[in-house]
Amino acid sequence: MLLDENPLIELTDEDATNLTRLLFASVRKAVGERIVPASDNRKQYFSKAQKEAIENNRRDLTIAMMKNYPLLLRKFMADKAKISSLVEIIVYMNLELYSLKRQEQNFRTTLLLIKDAFFKHGEKDALRSCVKAIKFCSTESRGELQDFARNKLKELEDELLDKLKSATKEVIDGEDEYSLLVNLKRLYELQLSRPISIDELYGDSITILHSFRNLDDEVVSFLLLNMYLDVAWSLHSIINSETVSEGSLSSLLSKRDTLLEELEYFLNAPPEVGEGSKSGNQLACRVCTILADVWCLFRKTNFSSTKLERLGYCPDVSILQKFWTLCEKQLKISDDTEDEDLNKEYIEETNRDTVMIAAAKLIASDTIPKDYLAPEIISHFVMHGAGIAEIVKSLITVLRKKDDNVSEIFLEALKRVEFLTSIVLAYLRHLELSRRSDESIKSESFQECKNLAARLAGIFVGAARNKHRPEILKIVKEGIEYAFEDTPKHLSFLEASVLHFASRLPAPDIRDVLKDVQKRTENVNAEEDPSGWRPYNTFYESLLEKCAKNEGIQDEKEWTTTRQRGRPRKRQNIEGRRLFDEHGSSDEEDSINTSDQEDAQVEGDEEDDNAPLIHSLKSTSKLRSLRVSRQEN
Repeated sequence: MLLDENPLIELTDEDATNLTRLLFASVRKAVGERIVPASDNRKQYFSKAQKEAIENNRRDLTIAMMKNYPLLLRKFMADKAKISSLVEIIVYMNLELYSLKRQEQNFRTTLLLIKDAFFKHGEKDALRSCVKAIKFCSTESRGELQDFARNKLKELEDELLDKLKSATKEVIDGEDEYSLLVNLKRLYELQLSRPISIDELYGDSITILHSFRNLDDEVVSFLLLNMYLDVAWSLHSIINSETVSEGSLSSLLSKRDTLLEELEYFLNAPPEVGEGSKSGNQLACRVCTILADVWCLFRKTNFSSTKLERLGYCPDVSILQKFWTLCEKQLKISDDTEDEDLNKEYIEETNRDTVMIAAAKLIASDTIPKDYLAPEIISHFVMHGAGIAEIVKSLITVLRKKDDNVSEIFLEALKRVEFLTSIVLAYLRHLELSRRSDESIKSESFQECKNLAARLAGIFVGAARNKHRPEILKIVKEGIEYAFEDTPKHLSFLEASVLHFASRLPAPDIRDVLKDVQKRTENVNAEEDPSGWRPYNTFYESLLEKCAKNEGIQDEKEWTTTRQRGRPRKRQNIEGRRLFDEHGSSDEEDSINTSDQEDAQVEGDEEDDNAPLIHSLKSTSKLRSLRVSRQEN
């Protein structure tokens, strides 16, 4: 149907596009590929019969496509909507059959057409498909056909470098940047899969970046990307070489330092980031991600105590602070703004999730010390939606697993003081905003502090609260110190942040906290500024109520334990249905808030081992009702 020229078929351009996609999907399905990726990313496993069927399908589709494939490529060569699907079909074919069926000429023709398509298009999908197809042909074909494919790949690289030299000269001469941009994209897609020697081009890129600071941001992005990939491939070559020459090592260090200088220039003079600057956002994102990648590649832990120790690198604090400042600007760009971005080609590589991953990767890989960046990242836990929250949560999980001290795993992994520091950072943002007259902004920023504190304190749930009681106390005590440093200006920190941690403590500790804060206010006249001291009163009264409630629950538990001492008499003729219908309910249960319900569950589990079976059943029923009510809340 695609090749039929009969006008009576009335095949529209949209029809032809859908048919090419259907053909490509059918080919993939026939050889066992998933058309839609699995959500769990699990690897597929096939039985012996399934593998045989797949190979038969691969043979059939190869034979069916041999003669028609070049015709399809030639007919739709210039169509960017169809060429990507058509070109990639060859990676699912059995190339050995071209020799067995005496179809070498069709193979050569196909390869030449794919090479032509690479230089005819500049879009990501088409370029990526062409690179994938040519690389597959150069590795999976055999004999003379493989030699032919490798020669064509080398010709493609040489021709691309010639085009880049010409385009670079045009820009230096003041001509249009389009040719340079398109060929930089081609080089980027090629370098993603294989190393290419671009030493001369590397120097030209530095010249252009230095001499033309008003270049289009997208051109700058791809200049930096190609320079980074060249550095990465050079490092890969040195690491995998048995012997390393001083010349190659010096060359790599020179390239790396030059790249870092260019990236740091954009930290000192950051691109304009905002909703009205699409390309500026992309360039800022590229600078952040490339910097993080370079720092990770050359982190000192990779090369310490080796012959390549000179390659180790760690940014200083000032550079790190500028890096995070640029990251934060990207995080403030809403998802709606990103959706309005017209250039969707590399949107998955230039969004705020990518920026947060880049920053978190520096901590997770021990590339830089945790002291500054870890609390900064954690302070954004609840600010930017579920995507960013999951990234921060994953970082916390990684840090917990990396610490060998099981008894203090959470505090030691994140250094609990940094938890407090991250909350203070959020609170300082609140103070800055509260100088404005807009009450809604004040309320929003205050709520932001509360949300962050609640999320972090929520990690200490159930048995973890007893396990990490000293760490919680440390956060509470240092939080109180901060709150009373400048009264009543900082007192809202008690209500916004400290209260969430203090409420996780047992009643005796809460009483000590209440005595501490009460002692700090003995010689203070709170009536002079009632509104300023309101957060203190809220904090004090909330803890007082919490303490009283905990003591009431404890008294009830002790009375119940005393009442149950001794061996209970065996109950006769108990109907099974009646056992499970007994749902205890009391005023005490109704008064338990969400955090108290979690306490009740943990404490109930500990008592079940010593309690008679009937009481265990009642307890289970009670906990089930509490669990349901908590989910509803």
